[in-house]
Amino acid sequence: MLRALTLRRSVESLHHHNHLRAITPTTVPQNPLTQVSSTRALSTLSSPSSPAPSSSASELRKYLGYTALVLFSAAATYYSFPFPENAKHKKAQIFRYAPLPEDLHTVSNWSGTHEVQTRVFHQPETLEELEKVVKDAHEKKSRIRPVGSGLSPNGIGLSRAGMINLALMDKVLEVDKEKKRVRVQAGIRVQQLVDGIKEHGITLQNFASIREQQIGGILQVGAHGTGARLPPMDEQVISMKLVTPAKGTIEVSKEKDPELFYLARCGLGGLGVVAEVTIQCVDRQELVEHTTVSTMAEIKKNHKKLLSENRHVKYLYIPYTDTVVVVKCNPVSKWKGPPKFTPKYSSDEAIQHVRDLYRECLQKYRVVPDKSEVDMNELSFTELRDKLLALDPLDKDHVAKVNQAEAEFWKKSEGYRVGWSDEILGFDCGGQQWVSETCFPAGTLAKPSMKDLEYIEGVKQLIEKNEIPAPAPIEQRWTACTKSPMSPASSTREDDIFSWVGIIMYLPTTDPRQRKEITEEFFHYRRLTQTQLWDKYSAYEHWAKIEVPKDKDELAALQDRLRKRFPVNAYNKARRELDPNRILSNSKLEKLFPLSDTI
Repeated sequence: MLRALTLRRSVESLHHHNHLRAITPTTVPQNPLTQVSSTRALSTLSSPSSPAPSSSASELRKYLGYTALVLFSAAATYYSFPFPENAKHKKAQIFRYAPLPEDLHTVSNWSGTHEVQTRVFHQPETLEELEKVVKDAHEKKSRIRPVGSGLSPNGIGLSRAGMINLALMDKVLEVDKEKKRVRVQAGIRVQQLVDGIKEHGITLQNFASIREQQIGGILQVGAHGTGARLPPMDEQVISMKLVTPAKGTIEVSKEKDPELFYLARCGLGGLGVVAEVTIQCVDRQELVEHTTVSTMAEIKKNHKKLLSENRHVKYLYIPYTDTVVVVKCNPVSKWKGPPKFTPKYSSDEAIQHVRDLYRECLQKYRVVPDKSEVDMNELSFTELRDKLLALDPLDKDHVAKVNQAEAEFWKKSEGYRVGWSDEILGFDCGGQQWVSETCFPAGTLAKPSMKDLEYIEGVKQLIEKNEIPAPAPIEQRWTACTKSPMSPASSTREDDIFSWVGIIMYLPTTDPRQRKEITEEFFHYRRLTQTQLWDKYSAYEHWAKIEVPKDKDELAALQDRLRKRFPVNAYNKARRELDPNRILSNSKLEKLFPLSDTI
């Protein structure tokens, strides 16, 4: 059932969580990332990929720009997506609205690359309501796929048969300050949780690039942050309360049914609706972020030291250049305090090269800026990059020039930043985009295999050899392993580390045909990495980014490949026991993990 909150509470939420949206004069849904459309709904959007305060002018422009994109994306839905079930596909969520029958809702992920229409969208407010919805669906054999904030680039939570969302179950239930543990409802968003426990001096151990995921969703797909000593986020889970179709509500932990507990921590929403989670937290600390620019040769010399000596580290590679942006984050020294640093360049000087390129390209492509557009000098770097790429997103030489301008921007942006971990560990991911992210073993901290850097060299070589218009960045992060067997970073050897590499293509245009062409080029790019690198490096895609191929032979090959890496038989056995009618499944899950029997 879809409940509404008062306007006052909604406005408070709007201000606190940096969302721009249209609201009715009486009531609006509580969570802007978990809404469905109807003929009586207005357009709603959010952009969790941008961590800057909502008061920032560039953020306001970004939201207004996304609003325009949303209004014209219905046609893009049709043209952009090459797969049959989900009408389309990095990193946040919009539920788009269009004139539809009274009971038909359109639900889309943030990038507008996956979309479904459904007549069934449940939003229970209490555990009892959730239990009733699951029980009724089980008895009627009607599907209610769990969907969180819809951030997954592959739309893993979407199902036209029906969905259930816990946005209204978003409370912090219990805080154990001594043990640094917190019990929460699974619909709470990451930023909401962090804000709710900071007064107790604790926070989450790690963060992904954005903060708008629901806790249940971010854990179920095996999401991660970065830090070779820090595991993916599912490893922080102490216990879980699952509402299952066949066995009702059960609580699992390593003490209570450890086999199911570890399996369900990264259960892809297929073993039960995660209702509550108890999470191991850490002391809240300020971090110093240090951004520098390096080269691949320098990285090779310092790689082991960078991984072992920094709490968090990631590399951002810029195709068609030798630039590697290194971002290191560590706790502020209790003795030295924050570093004293005077930037060599101002923010205007750092971005000037990008502005100059944009002016040059406007003349080259004979584009006359709309008089209503914001002054170029007020655009942020990511806004300028989107505008530059939109001029000719599939021309390799043009994209290479944009990348070179980005490299120059980073060279002039070296320096330090200080803030709390939930502020520092984010990343402005830019606009709408296609994403593929793989995870593969990289040795140990004591003895890195260097396969992670070899993999990147392979990606860059195939980009240049095939003249792929690959934008920046190629993002590389690391984590320790996890005991959750369905995670791509699972291992029984506790000292193993894993590297995560993401490739992207932006969708900076509302033109349906151009979005379709970018989509086709991206999947060509992705396929090259798949055929040339994945098997060689034992790389597997992040569950939130894996795509189901249309071709039957390719699908069979993917299924066979997954069986070699993951305990698919154990996972399917648990599905049969907990959800025999497959009400929590969808087409994507059925194709990835087919069950031999039929209902």
